[in-house]
Amino acid sequence: MKIVVFGATGGTGIEIVKQALESGHEVTAFVRNPAKMTLQHAKLSVVRGDVSDVAAVDQAVKGQEAVVSALGPSRPPVAGMMESAARNIVAAMQRNGVRRLVSTTGAGVRDPQDRPKLADHVMKALLTLLAGEVLRDSAANVAVLRESGLDWTIVRFPRLVEGPRTGKYRVGLIGKDSGVQLSRADGADFVLRVLAAGSHLHEMPVASY
Repeated sequence: MKIVVFGATGGTGIEIVKQALESGHEVTAFVRNPAKMTLQHAKLSVVRGDVSDVAAVDQAVKGQEAVVSALGPSRPPVAGMMESAARNIVAAMQRNGVRRLVSTTGAGVRDPQDRPKLADHVMKALLTLLAGEVLRDSAANVAVLRESGLDWTIVRFPRLVEGPRTGKYRVGLIGKDSGVQLSRADGADFVLRVLAAGSHLHEMPVASY
């Protein structure tokens, strides 16, 4: 499969690129700084660009079979960046006839089917207090994807940590089916499983231990 990965040099993004290449996919890594892409592979193309650049995003999406977005908020956060990125990616996909999109976000962004535990409510309150603007921008990003008409899946993660790829994690919704952490390697594993299987269409599953 021909895949373009946005956010390809982030902690999770680079794991997605690595595992996608290992699985035989042809990967285009869309990055702001190509020097941060430490991987080299015959099936890897590195494209320099910014998600705020409509033309650059359009060019990266053209000719792809699927899009993976592992974008996270910038540091320091730029107001509205995640929502704007989603709009540019969606528009590029619509113009180029690319239907499949798997995007990642934090477990603080909720789905109507969630049944949060007390601990989940506490965590959401802390996130709102400490990173309210980032959480609002992430939720706006998700809203754009949900309304896109594309074949989207939004994979949600709890706290991501360094660790091995085990392939052993829970998949569900916020509540009894969700834990508090996941390794980045297993996060990438789930993203690629969803992509390969075409599963969880129009769903927001949470992967966690």
